[in-house]
Amino acid sequence: MAKKFEDQGGAATMDPSRLERWLTSKVMTRLSQTSSAKARHAKAERTRLKVSAPHEVHYFHQVDDGYSHLTAQLLMPLLARYDIELRCHLVRADQGKNVPEPELLARLSRYESHLVAPGYGLVFPDHLQEPDAHHVSLATRILAAQSADTFPEIAAKVGDALWSGDGARLDHLAEVSGCTVIEHADAAVDTGNQLRHEMKHYSGAMFYYGGEWYWGADRLYLLEQRLAALGVDRYSERDFIAPRPSITLPQKRDNKAFTLEFYASLRSPYTAVVFDRVVAFAREAGVTLALRPVLPMVMRGVPATRAKGMYIFMDAAREAHKAGVPYGNFYDPIGDPVRKCYALYPWAASQGKGVELLSSFLRHAFALGVNTSTESGLKKVVEAAGLDWVAAQAHRQDTTWEALLEENRLAMYQAGLWGVPSFRLIDPKGETVLAVWGQDRLWLLAQKLCERVNQEL
Repeated sequence: MAKKFEDQGGAATMDPSRLERWLTSKVMTRLSQTSSAKARHAKAERTRLKVSAPHEVHYFHQVDDGYSHLTAQLLMPLLARYDIELRCHLVRADQGKNVPEPELLARLSRYESHLVAPGYGLVFPDHLQEPDAHHVSLATRILAAQSADTFPEIAAKVGDALWSGDGARLDHLAEVSGCTVIEHADAAVDTGNQLRHEMKHYSGAMFYYGGEWYWGADRLYLLEQRLAALGVDRYSERDFIAPRPSITLPQKRDNKAFTLEFYASLRSPYTAVVFDRVVAFAREAGVTLALRPVLPMVMRGVPATRAKGMYIFMDAAREAHKAGVPYGNFYDPIGDPVRKCYALYPWAASQGKGVELLSSFLRHAFALGVNTSTESGLKKVVEAAGLDWVAAQAHRQDTTWEALLEENRLAMYQAGLWGVPSFRLIDPKGETVLAVWGQDRLWLLAQKLCERVNQEL
């Protein structure tokens, strides 16, 4: 959500000025450094110690969000494992610029939570339909009636009943656990939304600790790392309660009949973090990689806020560090640099270098700090991809990429996806095995590929 939203910036028809691009680049580079993250953590801990405050973790729960139900199942284990005080808040889905396609996100949360749950030892029913509105209201009223002590346990039970469509069980929970009136529940949700806004975030299933946000089951390992480093882990000899699932490829490595479609954008931090790993994944798994670039969201007229942009860039930096990927020396490529590279993409692809060109661009913009808006910067990108700069000049004004990228965008939406990076795994019969969103889903792609390859044997 964020996990995972991509591409921030200005209006679709405008490019940033040189000063704006430079300032954005400098700020994001500084924030992305591991040393900066350590300094922020140290400052937060000094502040906590100064006032003798407990290790206070805030959690924001959205009742009708699939990712929130996954996260709710981890609240009691989190409290048992770490010496923390957990403050739980009810929120509703953000309706503003931070969530440009709320219906698609809601559907994806239901679809993906069912697939992701087993990897974290969790449970989520196969529930593509929107939950019953009356059940959502009752679930919210039950949770709004809970105390700080009872919320973590009841949230998981309520979510299980809600997503199972079990109205009778919700009625029973309301009777035995308490239930408030709708006005009080609405007020609790409004308060949670206001606090989340003040803390500069927009999503459900979010943890907040010491000035930093952690998204659901997928980022809980980062919060666990931080808490363990502070000495509040009661069972430090054990693995984390939500470690990132490992990537296990099929033993059979000749799987060219399977196609992995990879929807990528040249201004997406998460795409930059995962691009070369996806290429390596396809090669090692023996599947056919179909690269399908799309225009960055902001260049399609989808606005976003500063809070969203800050979270994405900082989260991408953490994920890059975890993956051992060079990242963080950033020079914003929004606007003309992206268009100029995409103009060369059809030619590069015809030379068998389309993947190399996009990889080189992302590396130069997000890891090497090269200003790709200049001629010298673009030349570095082209030559590092193994292409001839002189030969590239004949293709600088090519516009065929526009129709190609729009076709890719429509295909991505048709698959139920809209953000990048996204993936669609297609079997030898041309049927979709899996369509998922996010640089943190390679383990799930590997798992489903293994299952289908084994079926084919």
